[in-house]
Amino acid sequence: MIILKNINYKSRFYKAITDDTRVIEAILDKSKGIESRSKILKALRDCTIDSILLVKNKQNAPHIERMLAQTMAAKVHIIESNKLNEILYPPQDNAQPTPNAPSSYGALSLHNAAFLPRIVGITGTNGKTTTAAMICSVLLEMGFSVGLLGTRGFFINGREMKPKGLTTPSVLEIYENLSIAIEQKCDFFIMEVSSHAIVQERIDGLTFDLKILTNITSDHLDYHKNLAEYRRVKNSFFLGSGTKLINADEPYAHCDDKEAIYYGITHNAHLKAKDYTLENGISAHIQWTKGQDIESSTLDMHLYGKHNLYNALAALAALKILTHKSLDSITKLLARFSGVSGRMEVVHTKPIVIVDFAHTYDGMYQIFESFKHQKIAVVFGAGGDRDKSKRPQMGLCAQNFAHKIYITSDNPRTESPQAIIADILSGIDTRNENAQIFTHINRKAAIHQALSELKDDEVLLILGKGDEDYQIIGDKKIHFDDREVVREYFTKQA
Repeated sequence: MIILKNINYKSRFYKAITDDTRVIEAILDKSKGIESRSKILKALRDCTIDSILLVKNKQNAPHIERMLAQTMAAKVHIIESNKLNEILYPPQDNAQPTPNAPSSYGALSLHNAAFLPRIVGITGTNGKTTTAAMICSVLLEMGFSVGLLGTRGFFINGREMKPKGLTTPSVLEIYENLSIAIEQKCDFFIMEVSSHAIVQERIDGLTFDLKILTNITSDHLDYHKNLAEYRRVKNSFFLGSGTKLINADEPYAHCDDKEAIYYGITHNAHLKAKDYTLENGISAHIQWTKGQDIESSTLDMHLYGKHNLYNALAALAALKILTHKSLDSITKLLARFSGVSGRMEVVHTKPIVIVDFAHTYDGMYQIFESFKHQKIAVVFGAGGDRDKSKRPQMGLCAQNFAHKIYITSDNPRTESPQAIIADILSGIDTRNENAQIFTHINRKAAIHQALSELKDDEVLLILGKGDEDYQIIGDKKIHFDDREVVREYFTKQA
């Protein structure tokens, strides 16, 4: 990534900052054809090595070391990723715009320390996006200015600033987003924190006001290699400073901070759902207990599932910590939350068709549990070039709940779609006659078959992609949206 900004670091002016070593190499060696590269690289054609600041992080460190070994004479200016906060939050006596800086460049550095957003980080296998959206929604209702960064993209006060990308982007992009949030005078910056981001130190140098854990199940074992390491990584987020908010019912949560705050349903917690029903949405009697502060309220939401009750409890506890408002006032505002696109999204009624992002055993289990008293049909697949160990488990989960199972492609990427389906089928007992099992490589065809066979007393769950509007097949990214497929089908049937 390259940011063309007026960078003021240690009383020195830079025209740009990058974490891409190829940029430095291109400037050092003009023969590499910088003119033929992207527009940003062309804009750097007049840059000298002294005018670019290179960010060193865990991913590019080996490349930087090799590059420096080959170009010992070059003066490459480097900033460690965990020092980027010195650019974003410079000392007040060094926070003035650099003299003679080109007026065409905006300033990445902060010029008014009065507008530092409080950073809230949310990690967990599932629930990050919905919990973040709930917190953001209520804070906006309260009149605060809020930045939101996660799976769905980067937003400020509900307006999309950047489209969806990685759940947690590169450390440099995070700081650029924070810089924008500061310019917009945001009070809060809510962000999802992935396990990859923790390991790869993408959150280096950030000071979190609040750290939240939703749950720890299983995902990304292709990267983390085993479940124990995945759990260790998730829990490592809760080391160091910042208030910790932990799911008390998560058996694999580990936090040594005696001041940590807990929420839950089964175990003792500072915020607890004492009684609840999930039949027609969520209705729960909740109690907040912290020291002498004891409050009760009733939460009613038009959302499905116990997992969403957990998400709501996490959001309520976070909002209580952040704003100190009364529990009753917070629950009334949260009751207005209508959900997140692609997360338990009702795309059609009579019969009910729901699209959700669930792509792990636990994610699917939580969705199925929400409809366990109904006849369930399900369409799902599994991502290619990703954790293969979860595929049989997903198949088993579907068989335990659904009586019609349509296994298809998700984002197969470079893997054989048929091989992925076979991995899923390996977890299903095909001798069990309680479920009808169908396979179809073409996702649209699988959805159409499921819709054509759907009865009025059944619910169809289309899982895995949520609000994604693309499908990755091979090295091609094509337009595809589960919700569009459903709506178009019923429009033609009308």
